[in-house]
Amino acid sequence: MGVIKKPSLRDYWSTDPMLLTPFFRSLFSQDHFLLILWCLYFTNNVTAVFNDPLEKIRNVFTALTSSFRHIFVPYRDLCVDESLMKWKGRLAFRRFIPSERQRFGVNFFVLCDVLTGYVQDMIIYSGSTSDIQHYPGLEISGSVVMTLLAPYLRKGHVLYVDNWYSSPTLFQHLLSLDTRACGTVHANRRGMPTFTCRMAKGEVEFKENGSQLAVKWHDKRDVHVLTTVHPTGMAATGKLDHITGQAKMKPVCVLEYNKKMGAVDKADMMTGFLECTRKSTKWYKKIFFHLLDMVLLNSHIVYWQITGKEITSLQFRTNLMRGLLKEYSTLRSPSKGGRPALDTPLHLTARHFPSEVSLTASPGRCNDIRKYY
Repeated sequence: MGVIKKPSLRDYWSTDPMLLTPFFRSLFSQDHFLLILWCLYFTNNVTAVFNDPLEKIRNVFTALTSSFRHIFVPYRDLCVDESLMKWKGRLAFRRFIPSERQRFGVNFFVLCDVLTGYVQDMIIYSGSTSDIQHYPGLEISGSVVMTLLAPYLRKGHVLYVDNWYSSPTLFQHLLSLDTRACGTVHANRRGMPTFTCRMAKGEVEFKENGSQLAVKWHDKRDVHVLTTVHPTGMAATGKLDHITGQAKMKPVCVLEYNKKMGAVDKADMMTGFLECTRKSTKWYKKIFFHLLDMVLLNSHIVYWQITGKEITSLQFRTNLMRGLLKEYSTLRSPSKGGRPALDTPLHLTARHFPSEVSLTASPGRCNDIRKYY
């Protein structure tokens, strides 16, 4: 259904020649599929702890994120960013983010491997009950980073984050744990140095304290970057200025940040092309299918890493579906319509004509059988 898009679920079983897709009818009847979808549930209400907002999806979410962490060992560069799953229904932890395209939805904090785009871990934001370990002095943004990075500290990783997470306090704490970081930063963050107020286009200013480098670079607007991994200096972007004809230059940290920060956005884009998520009145079902898209994305990346074969997401999904159907599915026989007969008596199938019955054929019968003729 992620590959073949139709307006509604019932259209997948439509017999209209303009909408007909025999594949679905050969696997499920419409009523059978809708019944399974209606019964889809992930918790036991008898033993459930309903003070947890994520109780209805907790078991599935915990199992999948645990598998994500254990199956794949990330490369050096990691990034943390937000991902928003569209949801406009009533939900206590629904968020409104004006800068996002969807704006309303369920917010995920996502840790990705930069080189491959593998989703390493996720946290669903559910307000004060979110699965975030709070670290004194790091505020909520720094605590999100530390919670996601906990299994990967002291291993020499480099983290890329945007200005909501970046702060001198967080970067110094990460540096003490052998984890370097780079990211854009708000100029008024506590611990940030003071820069020249007004700068011309292309001007840059560097300030460092021995462990951290703060950069202010004016392009179309002021850009502030904080890093514990990059040196001072400028680097060529490989492009030419169309006015002066000279090579465009950027600070090294800005150039590296632009290359390595988009892993989470790329994961959203890849799942968005073939997503199986559909409208639902139940928020936990939509999150389940969103997680299923993440599983397919990660499976594709692991397949590529193991085999070295670069195939498209569409090819991977169709090959995966063929393999699953070959092992677990049996084709349905086409429906003939109507109620099935319990038996087929001869008088309903053979030709029948009246015949004369002898008066002495069976005792106890009416003497004048001829009236039946």
